[in-house]
Amino acid sequence: MKDVVVIKSFSNGIRLQLDPACDFDHIIDELAFKFSEAKVFFGKGTMALSIEGRELTDAEEIYILETIRRNSNLNIACIVGHDEEKDKHFLKALQRVKDMTEDDSGQFYKGSLKNHQVVETGGSVVILGDVYPGCTVISARNIIILGGLYGEAYAGGDGQEDAYIVALEMEPEKLKIGDFKYKYSGKAPKWGIRPKVQPKIAHVKNKRIVFDPLTKDSLGDF
Repeated sequence: MKDVVVIKSFSNGIRLQLDPACDFDHIIDELAFKFSEAKVFFGKGTMALSIEGRELTDAEEIYILETIRRNSNLNIACIVGHDEEKDKHFLKALQRVKDMTEDDSGQFYKGSLKNHQVVETGGSVVILGDVYPGCTVISARNIIILGGLYGEAYAGGDGQEDAYIVALEMEPEKLKIGDFKYKYSGKAPKWGIRPKVQPKIAHVKNKRIVFDPLTKDSLGDF
């Protein structure tokens, strides 16, 4: 039987060969199993990731990254491709991330925030679910939400303007990054209805919070 996921290593990273015809959910299940089984073998470290065999959306790449993080002790800093010039840029970014993460105590929260729940941390935080209206995420550094952000999020405590907030669906009630604030003033977001996943990253630019599409290139700037 053909493996739907083949894992190989290269200098400074890991290469995934994915079956182009297999259902994506099955690929995620197989990734989780293989990285969990090889957790001791891979050990700890910060690496680059190369994905081959099928075209992926930005959202699918993010799910793959977080599946690896949840089932191993690895920190995947970036995804590299077949463009040598871009790969050099990503590998330089990898070293920067290694330096940054040495002093960053991040954490994961598994599940959606409901009923006015609040998650607060002194490091970066990854929310594996949605943040519903009336709920709040507070982080002294960065916030990554693998779901929809429909409530409030506050990143970059103590005036850190270089912090960012990422969400697969970005419809927040309120945002704050460092000392800069954003308040949604339009119609109430249709949270829970996600016809098309559109990952975005919120960050400070020219003294205000802006929202950009989340891509590999945009992540390389942070």
